[in-house]
Amino acid sequence: MKVNVVGTSGSGKSTVARQLAQKLAVPYIEMDKLYWRSGWQGTPGDEFLARVNLALAEAAAGWVLDGNYTRTKAIKWREVDWVVWVDYGFFRTLWQAIRRATLRSWRQSELWPGTGNCESFRRSFFSRESIIWWTLKTYRQNRSKYLAEMQDADNGHIRFIHLRSPAETASFLANVQR
Repeated sequence: MKVNVVGTSGSGKSTVARQLAQKLAVPYIEMDKLYWRSGWQGTPGDEFLARVNLALAEAAAGWVLDGNYTRTKAIKWREVDWVVWVDYGFFRTLWQAIRRATLRSWRQSELWPGTGNCESFRRSFFSRESIIWWTLKTYRQNRSKYLAEMQDADNGHIRFIHLRSPAETASFLANVQR
């Protein structure tokens, strides 16, 4: 089984992806871990695509991929079986992003091993790189994009699973079988 879990930052996609990978007994691949380098530097385009390709090839029998990154769509959706879209309401998603940013800033734990990247209150609340700002900026765009993707005939090989609430998510996860 090959699954891409998508959704706006703060929606809970990483949590859903980890739980789904565990239930399916396949590797969990976090796109942010493939993208972010030390000092909050992103991986350049071709190198990032190569890293995604390699991660998927190494887990060829099945994987759960966590992340949006539109530029990777041709790679990640080439063989994907499901796209699970975690699409909770705006205020819930925003609250979850704020809560997560606050906890991460407080704990100062490294987000991706070896990068040294930690959230800070300044970065989370008073910066253009704020994950909260990113959530505000992309929520509506992501909804439009994934609604269109679900209708696109080119995606006819993909089963879209649209999760609109924590209850729907819990039910979905409870019913997933290996």
